[in-house]
Amino acid sequence: MKKIDLPREIPVFPLSNFIIFPKTTVPLNIFEPRYVDMINDSMKKDKLIGMIQPKSSQEENFSVPELHQVGCMGKIVTFKENENNMFLIELKGIIRFEIENEIQTNKKYRLCKINFNKFYDDLDDKKESIKFSDLELIFKDLKDLFEKRGFIINWKALEKQSLSEIINALAMASPFTLEEKQVLLEAENLKSRKSKIADILTTYTFDNYNNKTIQ
Repeated sequence: MKKIDLPREIPVFPLSNFIIFPKTTVPLNIFEPRYVDMINDSMKKDKLIGMIQPKSSQEENFSVPELHQVGCMGKIVTFKENENNMFLIELKGIIRFEIENEIQTNKKYRLCKINFNKFYDDLDDKKESIKFSDLELIFKDLKDLFEKRGFIINWKALEKQSLSEIINALAMASPFTLEEKQVLLEAENLKSRKSKIADILTTYTFDNYNNKTIQ
């Protein structure tokens, strides 16, 4: 997608403890009526929606939860409707955005005016390669954390991807908190995101080291 084709407003899907990064693809099961409406409208238009985290994970306590300022716009690349009028879609991340303000409409879902000023580098297709031995070294602590939490990662398969795809996929799938994932999403660039992952893992490693509870 080119800068000139970027929209000025998009429907947003607030989803707690979930992020999508540019150049990553995730499946989503859409069943709530307002988001079924949102997907229907998006499919008729440009197939673009914004994924964003609410500031509180306790959404049930808020009729309209406050949103973080930064999310990621994705494009619906596959769409399937089942017999229960629910949608199964695949959303591919394109570029992060910053909310300028929310637009008042009669829609059941939320619509926001956005800008991409800080994130045009997300549209860059430049690939960065990395050796598997380097990947194991960089993500040793992350690999240990994934395994302790019951996550299975095919590290050999990751070797075939670009560095940005690897880091973003692992950050997205990580067992981190809402706030930690938001920090990763807002990281200025790939180098910064990799550094922040290391910082977060230091905390997890420290906690595990100091945990004297017998399992």
